[in-house]
Amino acid sequence: MKKVKAGLIAAITATVLAACGSSETKSEEKGETWREIQEEGEIVVATPGTLYPASYYPEDSDKLTGYDVEVMREIGKRLDLEIVFEEMDFDSMFASLTSGRVDVAPAGMREEIKDKYSYSEPYKYSYATMIVREEDVESYDSLEDLEGKVAGGAATTVYSDIAEKFGAELKTYGNVTNDVYLRDVDVGRTDVIINDYYLQRLALESLPQLDVTMHPDLKFHTNNQRAVIEEGAHTFRDKIDGALDEMRKDGTLTELSKEFFGGEDVSQKPEEDIREIEGIE
Repeated sequence: MKKVKAGLIAAITATVLAACGSSETKSEEKGETWREIQEEGEIVVATPGTLYPASYYPEDSDKLTGYDVEVMREIGKRLDLEIVFEEMDFDSMFASLTSGRVDVAPAGMREEIKDKYSYSEPYKYSYATMIVREEDVESYDSLEDLEGKVAGGAATTVYSDIAEKFGAELKTYGNVTNDVYLRDVDVGRTDVIINDYYLQRLALESLPQLDVTMHPDLKFHTNNQRAVIEEGAHTFRDKIDGALDEMRKDGTLTELSKEFFGGEDVSQKPEEDIREIEGIE
């Protein structure tokens, strides 16, 4: 992705700036990210390719699509850059961003990493909910009832953090499709999934044969989706934010949202009564 020569120049420049001790100049040096991307003519984006409807392959199709995917493609068009997708599981995204393998990792902002990267403005708003077996709905009056349950999830997501905070045992998965998570709840390998409301609602609609359901009352942890990029790459971030602002104003974000989320506009903040969780950001 990045040229070796460019990386060498950046390393030399960083060394010189460190000797100078100028934080302002160091910040400006990070502006090289945007120039490098322009020279390459592309933005490399990490994506799972297995998460309907954010990033997935439709049945009988080899073309990647989804809300996150098409938002990134539209940003590329407006910045006159090609979008190249690197498929990987969520746990690999930030390591790939740090190493320079990718330029963008679509994700939410988390407390333990928020100072390590730069973030665009949100292009998706949502909140978390729980998927449980239908016969077990009444066993969950609150998040505190997760104590002793087995929760399915990826190892480093905020949803897994929530499950563990309330005493659940975590069963982790790699880069698998949503139906794997849901089938494991159905057959009893796990008890619960904590995840994004909009994603899980659509997943359940596509698998009506499973004896699982979304808890009707438990809504918690507002969250959003952003383009996560290299820390300090302010020019690049501003370019992405500019494209997203145009997409909000001309209705493109709303159109894409309604296309992939069953008519819902996830580009707007939800108006639900949602429980926030202390210690989880």
